[in-house]
Amino acid sequence: MSIREIGCCGAYCGTCSAFKEQACKGCKVGYESGKRDILKAKCKIKICCICKKLQSCADCSEYSTCSVLNDFYNKNGYKYKKYKQATDYIRTYGYDAFLEIADKWKNAHGKYGKEGWW
Repeated sequence: MSIREIGCCGAYCGTCSAFKEQACKGCKVGYESGKRDILKAKCKIKICCICKKLQSCADCSEYSTCSVLNDFYNKNGYKYKKYKQATDYIRTYGYDAFLEIADKWKNAHGKYGKEGWW
């Protein structure tokens, strides 16, 4: 388990077969080394995190007021709510606690096991 498996938006890539088989590089791999060019990235959230040198939006002081992130989380679809939930969990408990829980998941999201969390 690695923080690299947590997307900038809160998506958890650790259970994704494309990520595990290296068909998908995820949000973070290759930018620091120069193997990937941030100028070619399309995801505004990824661009922002990488330019600000953040692991994810959970680390950002503008988290609650970010229009790009709020628009993303408010899209139709269950997964966007789960990404927000993951980011909120990381903000509250930290990356290590999130990875400990996510390691037990079989899909991109799962149960948190803490009272008050879905």
